[in-house]
Amino acid sequence: METNPALNDEPRIVKTDEEAKNGQNKCPKCGATDISLDSRTGMLRCNFCRHEFEPEKVQGLETDISKLEGEIMGSGTQDIAQDTNTVMTFKCSSCGAEVVIDTSESTQARCHWCRNILSVNQQIPNGTIPDVVLPFKVPKSEAEQEIQKFVEKRKFFAHPKFKEEFKTENIMGVYFPYMVVDVNAHASFSGRGEHEVRRYTRGSGSNSTTYYDADLYDVEREFDITIDGLTVESSADKLNTQNANKTNNVINAIMPFDIENCARYNANYLRGYTSEKRDTNIDQLRPIVDTQSKDISRYAANETLKNYDRGVKWSNQQLDVKGKQWKTAYLPVWLYSYLQENGDKKLLHYVAVNARTKETMGSVPIHMPKLLGVSALVEVLGFLAMLFTSDFDYNFLFLFAGFIFFIVMYLKYRNSDERHHHETETKTKVFNIRKVDNLVKRETGLSNASMAGANNKVVNGQTVSDNILNAFSKFK
Repeated sequence: METNPALNDEPRIVKTDEEAKNGQNKCPKCGATDISLDSRTGMLRCNFCRHEFEPEKVQGLETDISKLEGEIMGSGTQDIAQDTNTVMTFKCSSCGAEVVIDTSESTQARCHWCRNILSVNQQIPNGTIPDVVLPFKVPKSEAEQEIQKFVEKRKFFAHPKFKEEFKTENIMGVYFPYMVVDVNAHASFSGRGEHEVRRYTRGSGSNSTTYYDADLYDVEREFDITIDGLTVESSADKLNTQNANKTNNVINAIMPFDIENCARYNANYLRGYTSEKRDTNIDQLRPIVDTQSKDISRYAANETLKNYDRGVKWSNQQLDVKGKQWKTAYLPVWLYSYLQENGDKKLLHYVAVNARTKETMGSVPIHMPKLLGVSALVEVLGFLAMLFTSDFDYNFLFLFAGFIFFIVMYLKYRNSDERHHHETETKTKVFNIRKVDNLVKRETGLSNASMAGANNKVVNGQTVSDNILNAFSKFK
C-alpha cells in the first residue's frame, strides 16, 4: 500500500476530551449526578428528575472523508504508557471527601459521604478512556431472547452439562475497545479477466468432461474511494480470532456497528455495564488496517467487473492513501460466556449479540459422542443408498454423507468459520472511475470452471492478525 507523502508528516491530534472535566457530571435540569443510559432512546437520563438529554458529538474530527488529507488522530489513540498510574483520587466538590477510582476496573465511584457520583472523563494514557462511545440500544431482555433462540436451535447435539447450566440471565453488557479508521484513497488495478462464451461436454457418463471457451481481456480499473468506519478490535485478546481456548471469532462476526451514531465519551454511558480497555497501539494495528483497506478497494472494483464471470487476475494492485483518520471507540455487546472443561483442556464459548443491531453469533459446546454416533448412522444409510442406486452415475457420493453431516453440524454449533466480512460490510463510496477493457484473444478447450489464479475475490485482512499478535507479544 502506497501512501501520500503528507502521511509521513506529524499527524494532527484532535483533542476529543476538550473541556471534559473529571468529577461530577450533573443533570442540566436539576444538577443531580445520578445519571445513566436509557437504552430505549440512547440518551442519558437523570435518575432523580427523569430528564433525558441528547448525546454530545465529538468536535474537530473530519466528517467529509473525501476531504481527508494527511493523518488525523483522536487524542484517545495516544500510545499506551505502560507505567501509567491507574489509581486516581478526586476531591468531591459537594462535601470535600476524597474518592479513589481505580481506572483499570471502573471510571466511576460514588462518594461514601454525600452519595454523589464522580466520573473520570479526561483521557489518561492507559487505554481506558476512548474518543467516542456507542450507547447500548438493545435492552437486556431482548438480548436474552436472541441468545435463547440461538441456543434452542442447537440443543440436540449440545453437551448435556451445558444444557443443564445454561441460563440467559447470566449475560453481561460489555463495552469492547475498537479502533475506527476512515480512509481517503486512490485505487488502481491492472491485470487480465475472462468471460465465458461457451460451455460444452465431451464423452458420456462417468467419462464425460466439461470444457469452456472464454474471451481473455486486458483489464484496468482506477478510482477514488472513501472508506467510512473501518473497525478493528484493539484488545490483543479479542483480536486473536485463532485462539484455541476461546471462541473470539463470534464476537468479531457480529460487526458492523452503526459507528455514525457514536457519542463523545461520557463515563455515564458505562454505568451498569462492564468495559475492557484497549491494550494495542496504532503502529500495531496499522498492518491489518492497511491490508483490510486494500481488501475493501479490491471488492469495490468488483462492482465494475460483472462481465468477467470467470474472474480477474490482478497483476498490479495499488492503493495510494491521501488521508487517514483514527479514533478509539467503545462499542456495545451483550455477551454470554460458558467455560467447557474436559480434563486439562478448557474452551471458553461465547454467544454474542450486537447491542445495536441484534446480530447474534455464538458457539455451543458439542456432545461429541452423540454427534459421532449420529454421523456414523448417516454414513451407514449413505452406504446403503449407494448400493440401491447403482443406476446413478455419481452414487459414490453417498459414501461421504456421514462426513458431510458431521462437518455441517459442527459448523452450525461452533461457527468457527464465522467472521466480520470487512470487505463487503464496511461503508464505501467510489467515484471518478476509469475503465479499460481490451480483448486479447479467445481461449478454447479450457478444463477449469474459473480463471486460473483469479484473485479479485481474495481476502487477506484476516490472515495478518497472527503476525500482529506475535509482534504484540514481543512488545509486551
